[in-house]
Formats: sequence, structure tokens, C-alpha cells
Amino acid sequence: MKLVLISAGNSIHTMRWANAFVLRGLDVHLITQHKPLAGFSKTVGIHPVPHLFGFGYLLNGLRVKKLIAELDPDVVNVHYASGYGSFVRWCAPEPTVLNVWGSDVFAFPEKSTLHKRWLLRNMRSASRIVSTSKSMARRVASLIGQTVPVAVVPFGVDMDMFKPLDPKEDPSVVTIGTVKTLEPHYGVDLLIWAFIRLSALKDLRPIQLRIVGGGGELQRLRAMVEQAGLMGRVEFVGPVPHDQVPSELHKLDVYVALSREESFGVAVVEAQACGLPVVVSDVGGLPEVVQDMSTGFIVPSDDIKAATVALEKLVRDHGSRRRMGTSARHFVVQNYEWETCVDRMLAVFNEVSSEQHR
Repeated sequence: MKLVLISAGNSIHTMRWANAFVLRGLDVHLITQHKPLAGFSKTVGIHPVPHLFGFGYLLNGLRVKKLIAELDPDVVNVHYASGYGSFVRWCAPEPTVLNVWGSDVFAFPEKSTLHKRWLLRNMRSASRIVSTSKSMARRVASLIGQTVPVAVVPFGVDMDMFKPLDPKEDPSVVTIGTVKTLEPHYGVDLLIWAFIRLSALKDLRPIQLRIVGGGGELQRLRAMVEQAGLMGRVEFVGPVPHDQVPSELHKLDVYVALSREESFGVAVVEAQACGLPVVVSDVGGLPEVVQDMSTGFIVPSDDIKAATVALEKLVRDHGSRRRMGTSARHFVVQNYEWETCVDRMLAVFNEVSSEQHR
């Protein structure tokens, strides 16, 4: 099968899909307006088109159409419905699979009527839409109805890369942490407030907080910690490359994601694959990737008290942390193993290709 990917070459997700498809024997070509990351398989054909300060999504249509005609693929797989998704309109007559990512279907259509119409036209031009979560699939259906079939294919985890270290003994200091972009919708401020409350408990064992990631909220979050007098117990690590995320997760005893918006929750799946119990909010796709009371705790969104209570239980009880961590790893193996997710994506490609040739 010859596959054309149309996606951001600077995204680790694009690179992982492309390289996985190559390993499965596909002839993969990438059309992108972004400079590709180092690490793409050498057999992936890279076809750059100009970004034009964002106007490329509007102006590169004929160029993309010509490239697709020259490559003559069996399937075109486009990622991100509001930007690169605009090229779906230029892919005919080839079958197209459009992967939605999150903000493209949640935030983009809320900007204006024009934005919504643009997005709907993109999605309705696809042969099939793929969502990483049931929650996001429902969002797509609410926008376009049943006009385009929607498949759910989670973004899987490399179980050899994300795996537990040897079982930890009960540590003298319990490390709570997260690996997230520091933006308001990821709720890192809620985690800090919960940590401040935990730190005020007199009979609790020592705790510390590690925040891995960068973003526009960094200075405000630092100010919160400084005002609480907890800079000695909170470390802002900054952003790290994806291949260093496992080593960061291995430094934690509990992983937290109190997002206000979350389309799927791949970081939570990665944490559980490393054998960590998790505390997450009940938004978007997060409740789908956590088994409440088994692999962690699901708490109401923006409920600092509930998050604090859940964290206190895990800090106090090493046995619960260990049991939940073991269950978390097993849950991810059963549901989010990377090769299984690749199988499911290939099945979608085969379906749309077969439909085209009936």
C-alpha cells in the first residue's frame, strides 16, 4: 500500500505514525508545511510545501493536489482537521482518512460561524474520520451528524519504552508530578493548589512536586509556589524531549492530570504504562483511559478538594500506590499497546481503500 500522510512534520505523533507504517511495509510519503523532526525513517518520502505564515493552508491546495496525483497513493491520511484538514478537499478522487486531534474540533469551531463552516467542510470531505477517544468521536458526531463514519483508534504507547523500573520500596519522600504543557486548559494550577493543601497537613509524610513542561503559564505558576513558600519542595523541570519522558516518569510516585480540557490523555497512558497510579479530572477522554479506584482516581473538574483527598490517600498508602500502579500497567497493555493501535489504523486504511475499488 502506498500512503500519503499530510501532517505537521515537527510533531512526534506524525513521526511515530509514519515510522510505524514503514515498519509494516507501507510506501509512506509525507506532505508537510513544517520542518520535519530528526528521526523519520529514511524511507519516508518528504515533500515540503511552503507554510507562508499560516496562509499555506489556504494557498497550497493546487500544489498538494498535484503532488497527490503524481504520487498516486492508495490512501491519503490527513492529520488535524482545522489546518492540514483543509487539504482533504483537494485529495479527490483518492480515499481520505482524517485524524482529529482535539482543539481542532473542540476549540476551533467555537471561534466564529466562519470557523465552524470551514471545519465542517473539511470533515465532510473525508472518506473516514478517526478519533483517539470516544468522547471526541461524540463531539465529531455532534458537529457533522452521521455524514462521515467515525472510527476510534487510540494513540498507543510503546510498552518497551514506557515500562516500570524495579518495584519501589516505600519512599521516605513521595514525589507527585506531571508532564504537561503549562497552559491554562491543562490545569497545572489546580495541581499546585492541591499540593499546597497537602503540604499544610501536619501528620503527612514529606512530599515534593515535579512539574515537567514549558509554556505561557510558567511565571504565574512559579509565583503561586513562591507565595506559598514552597519553592524548596517544587521543581519546575522545563520541557524535555519525548525520549526522555520515561526517565522523568520514573522519578514520580504519583502522576496527576487535572486538565480542564483533554481530548485523549496520552501522557496519562504513558504514566500508567510506567506503573504509576494516577489522579485525573473527569473531562474529555481522561475517564476513558483510567479505571477509577483501580488504576487511579477520577475527580470532578476544577475540584481542588477532591483532588487533594485523592492525593492524600495515595501519599499515605504505599500499598495502594503499588497495587494501582500494577493494575495501571496491565490496563494499558490490554488497551493501548502501540502495535495494536497501529493494526487498528491499518484496518481503517484497508477499509477505505477497499470501498474505493468496489
